[in-house]
Amino acid sequence: MSTNDEGTASSRPDLESALADLTTPAPVDFGLRVLRHVGISPGRYDRYVHLPTDAGGLYVAFSPLAVTGSTLESMVVSAEMFEEVHWSRTRRTAIRDTTPFPGLRPALRTGRAKALPIDLGGLDEQQCAVLEAVRTVPRGQLRPISWIAREAGLPSAREAGLPSAGEEAVVAALAANPATLLVPCHRITYEDGSPCDAAYLPGTGRALRAAEDIDMERLAALAGRGVVLMGSDTTNIYCHPTCAHARRITPPHQRPFHSASEARRAGYRACRSCRPLTV
Repeated sequence: MSTNDEGTASSRPDLESALADLTTPAPVDFGLRVLRHVGISPGRYDRYVHLPTDAGGLYVAFSPLAVTGSTLESMVVSAEMFEEVHWSRTRRTAIRDTTPFPGLRPALRTGRAKALPIDLGGLDEQQCAVLEAVRTVPRGQLRPISWIAREAGLPSAREAGLPSAGEEAVVAALAANPATLLVPCHRITYEDGSPCDAAYLPGTGRALRAAEDIDMERLAALAGRGVVLMGSDTTNIYCHPTCAHARRITPPHQRPFHSASEARRAGYRACRSCRPLTV
């Protein structure tokens, strides 16, 4: 009897292990299939996918009409946590899917998400204006906070009479960005040229800028000399140093400037592409 009992006891873990090996994980989009099967309208919930990026995996949620949120995998501990964060912000359930929103993959691959519809619901008018301005900054280029404030229609620090007024408003909006990476906050700097990574964990912004071939060492060297704009003595146009036109100026024809006023006094005009501040 004892032998039999021992045999039964010893065989039980083996049986449980064998049964466990027979199980098959549910498909990633199993929940979505269930909702479709029972006829729940797609407008009543969001879907989300997990896609690779230069800074790691990215969870992206979307409705039938627009992207409704995105978060880097490094910023949440699991897909379940992403679902919870998305619910707390939007009050919409996010269901895992395998098919991304139209245009999402190309936007991530090229770094050009300006045309991708993004729902910034839940933010105030000022925050939306700031993030929409951030979306216009091209891949591989940087813009200072004062530029973002101007594009968003906010008073600049000088106009407000407070050195940090414009900066604080923009930084707060960057930190509230609900569409990490798709709204490219890693392309925004402080006035001295140092990165403003309010929306990212340490190292994330650095990785994203490196993936776009932005030479931060060169920019730091320029900033160390107080250079914030670069002119061409062949066109008499000045640009932001990362502007596509500025990068084509050969060293013999580069004319560094410490301010837009200095450039204008030298007879230079602002680039119509990167539109640097003129005062």
